[in-house]
Amino acid sequence: MAASPVWLLAIDMQAVFGDPSSPWCAPEYARASAGIERLLPAFGERAVFTRYVAPAEPRGAWVAYFELWPFALVPDDDPLYTLTPPFEAAAPHVETRTTFGKWDAQLAAALQGTDEIVLTGVSTDCCVISTALAAADAGIHVRLAVDACAGASAADHQRALDAMALYAPLIELTSVDDVLASLESAPLQ
Repeated sequence: MAASPVWLLAIDMQAVFGDPSSPWCAPEYARASAGIERLLPAFGERAVFTRYVAPAEPRGAWVAYFELWPFALVPDDDPLYTLTPPFEAAAPHVETRTTFGKWDAQLAAALQGTDEIVLTGVSTDCCVISTALAAADAGIHVRLAVDACAGASAADHQRALDAMALYAPLIELTSVDDVLASLESAPLQ
């Protein structure tokens, strides 16, 4: 039985996390973005970008959350939630969620039943780790390109990486260079 193709999953490369004036800006967003840009050509159509958007009507714990962050309680078509350049034009597939973790049955189906992903994006300490843990629990081998991720701070980024490292071999910390080298030796189908 042939291995399923590897997919690139880029979490929340949006204005709300990339704009320095945003309270949710990830300081190393540009570094993460550059890493994803390097990876994207190797995956072609096998790349999914996600978007976090606020729920139309927050419920439960989300009510208190958006009391702390009212600036983000805007419609999902607000410029705050757009993918940043060049991803808004280059993303072959986009999945939108009102949850931090993006892994669910719908995303698994969009990734055509793959059993391995290269995970990138922001914020390492929130949406990335939430997605990584759920994917790993579902039996997906997660290769986290650490230099194509960014956290709320360098310390938060590192704490999230340290936590995910505990999940080896389900979650493998790697780099953009290592991912690209592995794809050269075993190209995508």
